[in-house]
Amino acid sequence: MYYRIFFLTLFLCVLGSTSYAQRKVTISGYIKDIENGEALIGATVYVKEVEAGTATNVYGFYSLTLPVGSYHIDYGYVGYNTQTQTVNLNADKRVDVELSTSTTELQEVVITGESADANVTSVEMSTEKVDIKTIKKIPAFMGETDVLRSIQLLPGVSSVGEGSSGFNVRGGNVGQNLVLLDDAPVYNSSHLFGFFSVFNPDAVKDVTLIKGAMPANYGGRLASILDVRMNEGNSKRYEVEGGIGTVFSRLAVQGPIKKDKASFLVAGRRSYVDIFAKPFIDDATLYFYDLTAKVNYNLNDHNKIFLSGYFGRDVFKFDEQQGFDWGSITGTLRWNHIFNNQLFSNFSFFVSTYDYGLAFGENDRDKFEWDSRVLTYTFKPSFNYFLNTNNEVLFGGEATYYNFNPAEAKVVSDGEVTDISLTDRHALESALYIDNTQKVNERLSLKYGLRFSSYQYLGPGTVYEYEENVPGERKTLVSTSTADDGEVIKNYYNWEPRASIKYQIGKGSVKGSFTRTSQYIHLVSNTAASTPIDIWTPSTNNIKPQIGIQYALGYFRNFGAGNDYEASVETYYRDTDNQVEYVKGADLFINEYQEGDLISGIGRAYGVEFNLKKNVGKLNGWISYTLGRTELKVNGINRNEWYPTRFDQTHNLKVFGNYDISKRLSASANFTFISGTPFSAPTSRFVIQNMVIPYDYYESRNGLRVPASHRLDLSVTLQMKRVKKGEKRKNQDELVFSVYNVYGRRNPFSIFFAQQDGYTSPGDNINTMAYRFSIVGAPVPAISYNFKF
Repeated sequence: MYYRIFFLTLFLCVLGSTSYAQRKVTISGYIKDIENGEALIGATVYVKEVEAGTATNVYGFYSLTLPVGSYHIDYGYVGYNTQTQTVNLNADKRVDVELSTSTTELQEVVITGESADANVTSVEMSTEKVDIKTIKKIPAFMGETDVLRSIQLLPGVSSVGEGSSGFNVRGGNVGQNLVLLDDAPVYNSSHLFGFFSVFNPDAVKDVTLIKGAMPANYGGRLASILDVRMNEGNSKRYEVEGGIGTVFSRLAVQGPIKKDKASFLVAGRRSYVDIFAKPFIDDATLYFYDLTAKVNYNLNDHNKIFLSGYFGRDVFKFDEQQGFDWGSITGTLRWNHIFNNQLFSNFSFFVSTYDYGLAFGENDRDKFEWDSRVLTYTFKPSFNYFLNTNNEVLFGGEATYYNFNPAEAKVVSDGEVTDISLTDRHALESALYIDNTQKVNERLSLKYGLRFSSYQYLGPGTVYEYEENVPGERKTLVSTSTADDGEVIKNYYNWEPRASIKYQIGKGSVKGSFTRTSQYIHLVSNTAASTPIDIWTPSTNNIKPQIGIQYALGYFRNFGAGNDYEASVETYYRDTDNQVEYVKGADLFINEYQEGDLISGIGRAYGVEFNLKKNVGKLNGWISYTLGRTELKVNGINRNEWYPTRFDQTHNLKVFGNYDISKRLSASANFTFISGTPFSAPTSRFVIQNMVIPYDYYESRNGLRVPASHRLDLSVTLQMKRVKKGEKRKNQDELVFSVYNVYGRRNPFSIFFAQQDGYTSPGDNINTMAYRFSIVGAPVPAISYNFKF
């Protein structure tokens, strides 16, 4: 069936390129910010005479094919002055444009960089784009701007609680999100157990979250794609910006290596809780640091090279001998090449690694040490072919080599060393894809494509064969064998069709989408929230890849003379096959036979998302509400009945607002209300020697819920004077005052049961209590100073 869709896609692309009644030529180029030379993603190009246009790609490049003639072309971007040029086209022409920021007060604050009605006219749906200026206005923990906490205010996005790593999208788990930093995957996106993200806001240019309707160039995850792109560095002049906060300080430097030709960006952060706490806590320490860097060089009009990287680490030590640490390293090398005015290409090679380590013990004669790592190498060529004003084709490929190191571990007891390390695992994932965005007429637009993915589980290593005796119980090992280096142990192949449709109805539009995706690597965890030491494991001969099919339908409408208000409602439904679960009493860490403890089932997630957004003006922000469910059904678990996942949240309400009190003073607030997440609790107990041993007689899973969470955060930003003694200051600085959890809500992270303290005489009743564990249970005020010059 899917191969027919593939050939249909090719046919429609060819159909769009049939001969024209008159000769046509192409105008193309880059659209950039005049102040710093940064490419503007999604900037619009509109030709008045033909009432048609296009938008720049993620590198700021555009292309339009038009009949020979004279045209008035509008180049625009929200928050920037529109530039109109009269162009005489009698041959292919290159026109690069630089736009200046608008000084109109109403346009100083915008929610997104798209055109004013892009949410209605674009075929895209289930996609959220947040401008970094807006992210910096959202009140955050300890007053620090944070990308991940900002996207958790969007519809369909949540987390299982304060202090949890990662985020959940439309009922998916943390491991079902593909997080990209300049194309390179980030396997753990959090610092300090989830309170901060690894993304330095001073280095971020664009943030896009795709919750469904994934284009064919994305793959490998079921729930979402978070695509974070870094600034390229100011190619006009040098800039220094940073901030001094309660938890950490940051500094970013950018500027031209050769003006308008090459530029660089270096940004770093370091927390200092450990420094302040040192006089009070002996040897214990908790801190993080990261460094983000990027350089780019324009070789000529047709070639541009980028090199970017990230290095970050968290360290949590109880003393010099004990504790754990984790960190990520990414590196991306990209080459943009323009073959001709209609064909734009990008060749990327990136490396990503995530590792963590644990150490316990009082001395070198009695200790435990464990290190784990996942390392990937990826090559990804991609091409944009601007076929004509009605068709833009995206095609390319991708190949990723995985190296999983589950454990380098040793135990030292009374000086005797026991090595309990596990062997590395290897895999190769590759894909080919083609995608076309087609404007059929003024009302109807389509986006359709096909991705073909393949996966090979490779040697060297030991191959385990299991069989299931009792559903829901640990599987029995049948045999083992040895695979040679590079030997293919197991193959998997999947067709992944994608399709979206938009139909304009007056000032609104109806959109629908279908997406099939495959996920070949799995995040294994049996905790209530993702942690830094959760294990990534590949699909094997025993663990099948997860397959997800998502349907979405929505209505989008703008209001107001200048599209000041955006409103949307989206419904979604996703089926999942082979979703990984674990048996009762599973041993997931440093277990050679871990595959025997993992089982799979089917999942479903469904819901409806409401969103109302005000984009411009002194008061702007949004209100979002999601009503959703996410459930699993696994043979042998929960009496073979559907049960909610641990990240299921029925109600999810988010409100964010920003008000410009004056030119120098602004205030922001956000409020969240989220239903409590499910958890499993004992239904019975045994008492042995006055000790209570909990027991689940009904073998239910996630049958209870923690209480709902809600929180209000406030912040006030005071811009320092820009004019001093009649002269404009070169530097810009501001003070940010914030209060996180204003009314001190003790939001539950989890509920646990324990025997009451105190001695109990034999024969007396033994009472047990339910305890609420909260990460933040009081208001947290903070102040930070930000500067730029």
